[in-house]
Amino acid sequence: MLYSMTGYGQSALNFKGYKVEFEIKSVNHRYCEVVFRMPREWTCFEDVMKRTVQRIVKRGRIDISINKEAEEGDVLFGALNHSAVKAYMQAASDLTDHYGVEGSLSVRDMLSLPNILIPPDHLPANAEDDMEGWGTFLQEGLEQALERLVFMRSTEGSHLLQDVEHRLHHLQSLHGEMVSLAPTVVEDYRLKLKQRLSELKDHSFVFDEHKFGMEMAIFADRSNIDEELIRLQSHFKQCKGLLRSNEPIGRKLDFLIQEMNREVNTIGSKANHLTLITRVVEMKAELEKIREQAANIE
Repeated sequence: MLYSMTGYGQSALNFKGYKVEFEIKSVNHRYCEVVFRMPREWTCFEDVMKRTVQRIVKRGRIDISINKEAEEGDVLFGALNHSAVKAYMQAASDLTDHYGVEGSLSVRDMLSLPNILIPPDHLPANAEDDMEGWGTFLQEGLEQALERLVFMRSTEGSHLLQDVEHRLHHLQSLHGEMVSLAPTVVEDYRLKLKQRLSELKDHSFVFDEHKFGMEMAIFADRSNIDEELIRLQSHFKQCKGLLRSNEPIGRKLDFLIQEMNREVNTIGSKANHLTLITRVVEMKAELEKIREQAANIE
């Protein structure tokens, strides 16, 4: 199956009082580059999740955003930060003893102070079990988003496949015309050259059939495009095989397009024939369109 490098996938799951959203965007890239944006406490899972992405996506720049927020209506209690409590109490005592400030701290006052409570996801108690739970959860959410990403990439890939196959068929049609025209090039040149020579009526030279034959032999050798046409046919066959492959083909296809362009350019430089040159221009235009599509194929 052919995959595009452009795609989007997202998922959202609830866990431990949080709603966690996963968003994946992929665009063209020469290799597979995976970039994560997520809360700092989850960076320990990055390597495992990156390997999961690279197992499924072989090429492209993959930007993954993971965000969490507390669910509405849920109150997430943490634990008292005893060090902070003691520091605040000592500060209040110092204000009274040294500066004569009167008053006392109530429970409400204390709970409203910064860093008095440690958030639940920062609690050290049974941290190993807690982190393992988060790791399993994050893996599940990531795989769901990846599934949607792959579906979108495969859908666009099927459209790319149809377009490339259509253009490849057109190239083969132009190639068939070239194969038919190639044997007539020398004869057309011979007739035109002989006609031009016959139109010279000033008798400034003596027509020599032997020299004329040598000129035609040199032209036939110089304008022969049989090898280029055979190689093009081989490249077409390889392209068809790639398009039906289950492996990433983008870079291989790009290489074949370069090779086909090289053969077509050689034909253009050899062919001293207007119709053949026209077909060369058409083939180069089609190859350029395929090259643009191949830039988005995984």
